[in-house]
Amino acid sequence: MVFQSDYYAKKAEELHERERDIKAARGKIIDANGTVLAANKTVCTISVIHSQITDKDAVIAMLQKELGLDEETARKRVEKVSSIERVKTNVEKEVGDRIRNYGLDGVKVDEDFKRYYPYDTLASKVLGFTGGDNQGIIGLEVMYEDVLKGIDGKILTTTDARGVELDEIGESRVDPVSGYNLHISLDRNVQMYAEQAAKKVMEQKQADAVSILLMNPQNGEILAMVNTPEFDLNEPFKLNTSEDTSGMTDKEKQDAWNGMWRNLCINDTYEPGSTFKIITAAAGLEEGVVTLNDTFSCPGYKVVEDRRIHCHKRTGHGGETFLQGAMNSCNPVFIEVGLRLGVDNYYKYFKQFGLMEKTGIDLPGEAATIMHQKKNVGQVELATISFGQSFQITPIQLATTVSSIINGGTRVTPHFGVEVRDDDGKLIETLAYEKKKHIVSQETSETMQYILENVVSGGSGKNAYIEGRTIGGKTATSQTLPRSANRYISSFLGFTPTDNPQVLGLIVIHDPQGVYYGGTIAAPVMKEIFENILPYLGVEG
Repeated sequence: MVFQSDYYAKKAEELHERERDIKAARGKIIDANGTVLAANKTVCTISVIHSQITDKDAVIAMLQKELGLDEETARKRVEKVSSIERVKTNVEKEVGDRIRNYGLDGVKVDEDFKRYYPYDTLASKVLGFTGGDNQGIIGLEVMYEDVLKGIDGKILTTTDARGVELDEIGESRVDPVSGYNLHISLDRNVQMYAEQAAKKVMEQKQADAVSILLMNPQNGEILAMVNTPEFDLNEPFKLNTSEDTSGMTDKEKQDAWNGMWRNLCINDTYEPGSTFKIITAAAGLEEGVVTLNDTFSCPGYKVVEDRRIHCHKRTGHGGETFLQGAMNSCNPVFIEVGLRLGVDNYYKYFKQFGLMEKTGIDLPGEAATIMHQKKNVGQVELATISFGQSFQITPIQLATTVSSIINGGTRVTPHFGVEVRDDDGKLIETLAYEKKKHIVSQETSETMQYILENVVSGGSGKNAYIEGRTIGGKTATSQTLPRSANRYISSFLGFTPTDNPQVLGLIVIHDPQGVYYGGTIAAPVMKEIFENILPYLGVEG
């Protein structure tokens, strides 16, 4: 071979291998009950090989008829001198089968996979979607890309120097390897019910958006995450506002899509308002600066330095214990607790509770808490922080932090991913998440359960009360910036049963019209959700 190397090199040059990819089937995303939420459907890729075409006009006519190409485009594809020219991907299987049945030389029909979402808009901002190359773009699809993607296969065709296939050698094939299936904690039935509840209140209150989060506060598993309005996962570039994109610039389109795809539970921060009083109360109890029976006086405001800060009840609550102050959601009481804690201690607990770090949820784009730098916090800032104003957090951060305060003091990592399995159901990996113990003492946790149960049974959260169940919770009504715009965010955070919480829910209603108080419009929605999902989940008490 050494002596005759020129001869063999020439022979090799006359043989060429043409390569075509066979896409791997992407792994499925499967809910807590085994329902498939993201699947694949078979589609076809149509290609032409210039050197093998024997009836050019017939191929052009077929491409026009079956793929809807205009004559100029079809001719350009057919006449392009290349080893293989891809004409169209993601072609419906029936169309691919019809093209194959023409039996035209030089036309290749390769079967492929396209992502398909059986429930269209369900949990759209959680599941996410894939691009033309079947790669995850947002949501769980991108976060678990390595689990889901699989390994593409190949078809190798040997041709002579003119590109004509050599029948005696034929095609060799490397089969694709399917991706693994991702099993998640989200429950389709719970998600569906929560989405219906969100849509209903959004329409009733003509709100901009509604977010609902339902999770297990003991282990961080998320049962539902709603961001209404959702969008159609099978048509992710079609705006859910029915807005016409034809006159938009590329940047305007991209901005509109990004806005539609945003997951408000994790990508956006908001001013939590009174739900944050849970954090102030827990810090105060843990530090020992307040007890349930401490007495306070509320004349309807509290003066801090040169500022008069009002209670929501302008006439005041008069004399009250700390427990009553919590039930009344009284600002002066929580300002006093914040001032007793002091800046150093308050920030110590922010850190201890995990508020200054992201939660680590298994979705992309989690936003961080926007908090004053400690050195810039004076008495007035401290006062406003204590009742949930002048800083911003994400809904997932609030829900996760409150989970650790009411579950006995363990900081959990909120998550969807539970297990990775293959198509035969064989377990590949059980997904594990970080937990941090001793966020608060068992005693503080039990006291917070008691306080928040009283808020619902006889205080500002009474519209979430359910006969025969113990519900803990806190309402909130906060203003968005600028305050002069008079735009509000109404919310309610609740959990049950209070002595051993199994489900925690948070609803956030953005800019409701008319009555906007969290206790009046958000609490009843969570009550309705709990009444329907708790029996289904088998949660008692």
